[in-house]
Amino acid sequence: MKGIVFNELLEMVEQQHSLALVDQIITDAAPPHGGAYTSVGTYPAGEMVALVCALSARTGAAPGALLEAFGEHLAATFARMFPDLFAASGTALDFIAGVETYVHVEVRKLYPEAELPRFDIERPRPGALAMHYRSPRAMPELAVGIIRGIGKHYAERLEITREDLSLDATSVRLTVELVGP
Repeated sequence: MKGIVFNELLEMVEQQHSLALVDQIITDAAPPHGGAYTSVGTYPAGEMVALVCALSARTGAAPGALLEAFGEHLAATFARMFPDLFAASGTALDFIAGVETYVHVEVRKLYPEAELPRFDIERPRPGALAMHYRSPRAMPELAVGIIRGIGKHYAERLEITREDLSLDATSVRLTVELVGP
């Protein structure tokens, strides 16, 4: 995973809790990189899992709920960092539908070694899309949070349903429906 993602997790914890909690989860997780991540560096996903689990232990929030909240935070950060990507789509569903054909293409230009999840997108009917998420990192909750954050960016209310297609959450079907502004 890219260092920017680690840095944003720690930034979210500091904003929502405190710098002291950031220090505590780094101490608890004891990541090999000591909690120091360069934005363009690549780090093992296991370090992210360890940090999220340490945050869960300290806050009592479930790891999945923390990943979803982090996904929303990431979506807002990405919207600020890459406004042109978001401006190219007029709706949340259009943006999400272009994740493989446009968004990930642009991300790979900036970060060629980025290990991104794979999404196969279907548009079964107006106002809905289905995504087949595949990633060895098994963090579909992060994807759900990013989708929620994208909906917030476009001021659209989205309903997301999840169907696990594998026991280890490396393959998940997400159905996203527009349910209102």
